[in-house]
Amino acid sequence: MELFELVNIVDASATSLKALGDSLDLASKLERVHALEAEMVEEGFWDDHRSSAAHIQKLNSLKKVVDKHQELTDKLVSCKESIAFLKEEYDEEFKQMLEAEVLEIEKELDAFSIMVLLSHDYDQKNAIVEIHPGAGGTESQDFAEMLYRMYTRWAADKGFKVSVLNYLDGDEAGLKSVTFSVTGTLAYGYLKAEKGVHRLVRISPFDSSGRRHTSFASVDVAPEFDNSIEITINPEDIDVDTMRATGAGGQHVNKTDSAVRITHKKTGIVVTCQSGRSQLQNREEALNMLKSKLYQREIEEQQAKMATIKGEQKAIEWGSQIRSYVVHPYTMVKDHRTKHETSQLDDVLDGELDPFIEAYLKMNVGS
Repeated sequence: MELFELVNIVDASATSLKALGDSLDLASKLERVHALEAEMVEEGFWDDHRSSAAHIQKLNSLKKVVDKHQELTDKLVSCKESIAFLKEEYDEEFKQMLEAEVLEIEKELDAFSIMVLLSHDYDQKNAIVEIHPGAGGTESQDFAEMLYRMYTRWAADKGFKVSVLNYLDGDEAGLKSVTFSVTGTLAYGYLKAEKGVHRLVRISPFDSSGRRHTSFASVDVAPEFDNSIEITINPEDIDVDTMRATGAGGQHVNKTDSAVRITHKKTGIVVTCQSGRSQLQNREEALNMLKSKLYQREIEEQQAKMATIKGEQKAIEWGSQIRSYVVHPYTMVKDHRTKHETSQLDDVLDGELDPFIEAYLKMNVGS
């Protein structure tokens, strides 16, 4: 790499870093860090363990972003000084060392841009994921199960924990619906990229004529409710129904215990839980699921006001998909929002989703 190329990369990196810093409003974040640190030395701070833990998590999250920005700034300043030195006294070995450092900074800057997109409080949360097949019967139900397998494999690769909250088997194959939690730092921050309608094109294994079928499934993602979030539900606003857990289910559900379904009258949101060991546990978990969905609605309303998303609900049908998975007549996975695509269909269905998730997050930098 020529010296002028290094200069161009360093200058471009500095420009990108400044833009990221502007979008972060670093000055206000620094003020917030100092305020949080001051509160930690106040009397009684440690009396409420849950509150103090949430406080520390917030502080660490802010410091991580602020400190990384400063670290990259310092590295780029150092690179500029090294370039000035090389212009006066050229040394090939030193230039090669500098080249390696500049390329590494590029990678760090790329990762930092993702960190910026995951700097909201709710990005740190666990995620509640729901998958529902669209029109298409068994074919769509099988596709829904393929997506469920894809997300569980992705979560396992990340070291996240998956817990099934509700699972209803398909008529012949696949599933009619599944709700599961993904537990791990930034689970929601990553998985929010997956919300939307997914489309599959293939020769159906359920069609004896060997015809090509197009099927759809919807994926909904919400940040998991926890006690750091204030969501109040009026008992008069919900209907609670109890029933026996249904469906073959296998390991997915505890079929000997009562399931609970809660309907939120004002919004029409319906949640069901049948994974707990008692009706009481299922009711508590279902309430948390409802609070998670209400929290997601609040987030989307705030984002819509800031014009950062256009999150209208779309029907589970042709033309509304965010991503297509094509098995025939060729193999391809393409995200219609970011235009990112790959021919490695099997790898994606085995959980290699990070390139798609990162492309979505980068698309929203500065938005």
